[in-house]
Amino acid sequence: MKRFLIILIAVVVIGYIILSANFFRDSSHNRECIGFEVEIKDSLKTQFVTAVEIEELVKKHDLHPVGKSFNNINTLAIRDIIMTSRLVESAKVFITSGGTVMATIKQREPVLRVISNSKGDFYIDKDREIMPVASSFAVYVPVATGEIDEEFAKNELYDFAMFLNNNSDWDAWVEQIVVKNGNEVELIPRAGNFRIIMGSLEDYQTKLNKFVRFVDEGLNKLGWNRYSEINLKFDNQVVCTIK
Repeated sequence: MKRFLIILIAVVVIGYIILSANFFRDSSHNRECIGFEVEIKDSLKTQFVTAVEIEELVKKHDLHPVGKSFNNINTLAIRDIIMTSRLVESAKVFITSGGTVMATIKQREPVLRVISNSKGDFYIDKDREIMPVASSFAVYVPVATGEIDEEFAKNELYDFAMFLNNNSDWDAWVEQIVVKNGNEVELIPRAGNFRIIMGSLEDYQTKLNKFVRFVDEGLNKLGWNRYSEINLKFDNQVVCTIK
């Protein structure tokens, strides 16, 4: 008899829990959303997109959740609309216990800015993809200008930009990467009134190491304003053009 009572009580308790869960689930679905919050996770580092811009994007597609019951709110649709922004890398949209919809967003991370004579102004992000330039914000990354197509920007230039990003001395020293016809590359340094002729970016680390030796054995002795061009294209030699 005692065992029967225990089983009966357990069944009643489980039934109550299930009924309560269903009741609260149904009632929560009928609740209205009281707020839409947007959190840009990396906003202290970059500000390509703002919470206001994301909210306007959601409103434009009639997906703004405030005032709607939760059973009429499609968080996946909101996320998909946010992901249409070419400045957004990832987004999560969920309903909070406080009755709001929260969107957390991560921005794309540029590693190179390209100002192309034929393709215009754009960034290459850390995943080798093209991203647009935001008019409201600029980020400090290497700048490449000239005759640049997208394929060259996403491959050879990306690799060179990542080398600069990972080597702070070179990153601080190179002011601009200039690309000529045939993907011939010149560097404009921050110090010295001359250009460094790299030629192709093949084996660029060897060429830069050759330049360092030339600085130690040549420029520091002869002066930094003696030459207009320092050519590193040729094996085992540095060819200079006197001003």
